[in-house]
Amino acid sequence: MAHPAHYREAHPLVFVITHWINLISMVALACSGFYIHYPFFSGFMGVARGMHFFFMYVLIINLTLRIVLAFFVKSATVLGSREVDTDIKNWLPQKANVHQFGAWIKYYTFFKKDHPLGAKYGVLQKGSYILTVPLTFLMAYTGFCIYSPVMDWGFFQAGLNLVNGPMNMRIIHYFCMWVFIIFTAIHAYLANVEGVAPSRLIFAWKEEEGLHFDADGNPAGGKSH
Repeated sequence: MAHPAHYREAHPLVFVITHWINLISMVALACSGFYIHYPFFSGFMGVARGMHFFFMYVLIINLTLRIVLAFFVKSATVLGSREVDTDIKNWLPQKANVHQFGAWIKYYTFFKKDHPLGAKYGVLQKGSYILTVPLTFLMAYTGFCIYSPVMDWGFFQAGLNLVNGPMNMRIIHYFCMWVFIIFTAIHAYLANVEGVAPSRLIFAWKEEEGLHFDADGNPAGGKSH
């Protein structure tokens, strides 16, 4: 059975594009960051640093744009319906799933076979996505704190003083990167644990084969887009 959130109204094209930009930026940041941390071959440091800062700006701008768009772009907020509303409502507490925290824990720990149904995002899913926002800005801040042209600026020097120097800040920056890598791996697994329909939609904007909605907005048999 198709998951009731795997249709285009649940993930408008502009959000699919921002998701693509996020993924490309994070992969580029991780690869260039690994090289900067451990340059295992010579002659690439300048390119790696340039790439690292370029994609850091891309990621921050893209994240900021995604937040702003959430207040203007409409998407489906109720599973199993193509009816849309402002996307920001998917990130606020919702009656449809605010009571489902325990049920989602059981599902993710394999004590419950079927995941709860309600709003577009599950409680844990919503919370983890929201936490990536301050974590992304923290990554940018710690990166600037260890960037020699600006590390002496008061705003960044205050952070260095708080953690007792650039080496500790570098360690924080490095381990925050691992948080993102682990989060991305878990996200990819959980999103596709019941099939690849989520990836087909979020990367190719293709709905599950046979997913169709009747006049009342309920899933029914038929051709997909």
